[in-house]
Amino acid sequence: MKRADLRKVIEREIKEWPGATIYFYPPWECDRMDVAGKMFSLLCQNKEGKDILTVKGTPEENVELRTMFAWIVPGYYTNKDHWNSILLDEEQWGEEKLIVALKESYDLVVAKLPKKLRETL
Repeated sequence: MKRADLRKVIEREIKEWPGATIYFYPPWECDRMDVAGKMFSLLCQNKEGKDILTVKGTPEENVELRTMFAWIVPGYYTNKDHWNSILLDEEQWGEEKLIVALKESYDLVVAKLPKKLRETL
């Protein structure tokens, strides 16, 4: 899936997720997704110019996904244990599965927010 197409899909999906926003992040020249000021995903290009979607996961799940799929690599711009980057030109999941991965990332970040902040969402 192409980056511009995925951005439109993400914009449509995350408007239903409490506190979620997407905006252009100039320092990394990418689209950044936040909830309550905490990043839950990046949509950008890696140093090879390939479009990627970076999402948070548990370290165990991240290693398993990287083993299963060559198009999932350690997170670009992020902690390699807690984040994976999906090479969008090579991925074979499709739109629905990419949104599931994005939602799981959102949920992991929300779960770590202070209780009072979570309650306001």
